[in-house]
Amino acid sequence: MRAVFMGTPAFAAPVLSALVEAGHEVVLVVTQPDRPKGRGRKLSPPPVKDRAALLGLPVYQPERVKAPEAIETIAAARPDVMVVAAFGQILPKSLLDIPPKGCLNVHASVLPKLRGAAPINWAIINGDTNTGVTIMKMDVGMDTGDMLMVETETIAPDDTAGRLTTRLSAVGSRMIVEALASLEAGSLNPVKQDPVEATYAPLLKKETGLIDWSRPAADVDRLVRGLDPWPGAYTKLEGETLKVWRVEVTDADTSGLPGEVVESGKHGIAVVTGAGVARITELQLGGGRRMKAADYLTGHRVEVGTMLGG
Repeated sequence: MRAVFMGTPAFAAPVLSALVEAGHEVVLVVTQPDRPKGRGRKLSPPPVKDRAALLGLPVYQPERVKAPEAIETIAAARPDVMVVAAFGQILPKSLLDIPPKGCLNVHASVLPKLRGAAPINWAIINGDTNTGVTIMKMDVGMDTGDMLMVETETIAPDDTAGRLTTRLSAVGSRMIVEALASLEAGSLNPVKQDPVEATYAPLLKKETGLIDWSRPAADVDRLVRGLDPWPGAYTKLEGETLKVWRVEVTDADTSGLPGEVVESGKHGIAVVTGAGVARITELQLGGGRRMKAADYLTGHRVEVGTMLGG
């Protein structure tokens, strides 16, 4: 089929490749504009743009996909179907109505759970033990369309958002190829979502990563893993931003205050929380590099009694 693909981050790039490998004619790739990134704020292309370049596919990067000129450009591609994977903007009805076979979305949760922009991250942060991928026929709501295919995936106790993204992207890539084959065969069976069961996964901001040491150590661990690789969980160490990339949870009983360092050495930096102790084992201070806490402590002192946060 002639397909327009819409997607932006790393999750979406393998989905694009799968469409091409399955023999579909991807006539246009629509992705977000290049954005400033890193300390130098240099414009950086989204992963889908890079993947499209490798595949030799035409790319279109509108600032607003609902703008008339964007809709005209996509309509001019004359797609039979549109496939969307983490594009990053709500699609208007005028766009959804373009392909005669509809718009299919690859969403990284078991809908109606975790509708929204960051389902993989929030599944980990919330402490869910399972998530999955839903292939959905899009409507004008936010992830409210009929479900076409669903598969579940177990969340491992040490999963980061990055690891889980890689697995779910592979699952979604396989599923969308199967869904398109069923669409051509006329054998898809849409199932309506139950809005009563809906939960939401809001857009991540850098502030989402601020660690509240009054929360239990298990919650701190989930926040750290759920925001790796972006935006990262963080606290303050003597006025500097300390990114926390890995913690170990213990149920040690201590009389210290939340955020207080009670051990600092070869095993890392042990910090009191609202319940138990979170031992920081991997960190990044200021503009430095990501490293093991033990390596950092060979050249820097973090005294017992130091308060993190604030």
